[in-house]
Amino acid sequence: MSDHPPLTEEAILEPPDSALQPDSALQPDSALQPDSALQPDSPQPNAGLRRPGSTVFSLEGRAAPGLYLVGWLATVLGFAVLLAVVLAAPGGIGAAVLLLTAVVLLAVGLVSAAGAQGMERRARGATYAGPSPFLVFAASLPVALPVAIVALRLAELAGVDPLSPLASLIGQLILVLGLAALVRLLVVGMGALSWSEMRIRWPGLSAALGHLASGAVYAVPVILVTAIVSGVLVTLLGTQPEPTLPSTREPGGIALNFFAAVVVAPIGEELFFRGFALTAWDRSIGGRGALIRSALFFAFIHVLTVGGATFSEAGAKAIIGFTARVPVALALGWVFLRRRSIFAPIGLHATFNGLLLLIAEMAAG
Repeated sequence: MSDHPPLTEEAILEPPDSALQPDSALQPDSALQPDSALQPDSPQPNAGLRRPGSTVFSLEGRAAPGLYLVGWLATVLGFAVLLAVVLAAPGGIGAAVLLLTAVVLLAVGLVSAAGAQGMERRARGATYAGPSPFLVFAASLPVALPVAIVALRLAELAGVDPLSPLASLIGQLILVLGLAALVRLLVVGMGALSWSEMRIRWPGLSAALGHLASGAVYAVPVILVTAIVSGVLVTLLGTQPEPTLPSTREPGGIALNFFAAVVVAPIGEELFFRGFALTAWDRSIGGRGALIRSALFFAFIHVLTVGGATFSEAGAKAIIGFTARVPVALALGWVFLRRRSIFAPIGLHATFNGLLLLIAEMAAG
């Protein structure tokens, strides 16, 4: 009797498993396999996630390559011409033409760069799809400067003293209008933020007065903190910052200084630093980071023109001016975030400036 199991039809038709396996002798030798070093690199997990044009000097993949190129070229050329004017110190009409050329190039370059940055952020889907407040402010300087020079020159021809409160007010108005125009063009016009989103809207007379008062009530405590900080720094550094407004004893000049400090500066600066800058940074880095960054930015801008007899004296005055403005800048931002109305920081700013001006006039009188 056979020990083998009986053959079935299935067993006869189904080949053994070994018959389906390729003979090892027929397998290609490992030496014939292509070397792994010659194989193309496998794609990395993050390959393709890096957006073309992410490098600073590349135009590839830019949302607005032409605008980006104009921004870079005009800005670099503008700084080069300005540096040539400073180093060569030419005189006469040639210096004026070169200076005007530098200013125009810088204005075109920085405005173009701000526009390109806003379009690039929109293409990336950023939470704030607009230009940096730093860049918008930088663009405002060459934009406003030629207008201010012409306006002040005409005022001087009309008999206005270039160092008078009226001349100071004219320059301040031009800078504020330039900032507002650029925010309208580069931020609102490009859809990055609306006036309403920046809390710049008219809520009605009673609501506006309420918001103004809600900010004004913090003026006295902020002045006390500012006085303490200033007093400590003046004692330590042994110098006193210069007044930001022209000195005058004439009633008309005092009234102009008061108008500049209580009306023009609060409205213009709050529109830019709180309405625009703080709102933009609030979207991108959050409320706390935006509050600190906008406060430091505000304080820094106010010491750009500080000077002194020596470099150390100018540095000491800049430190005092910068540090003394940080408390009020933080308070202005906090009030804006808390009340969600541009009128609240305007009320605090106007009251703060007005009280300090009154104190200074009383001390001088």
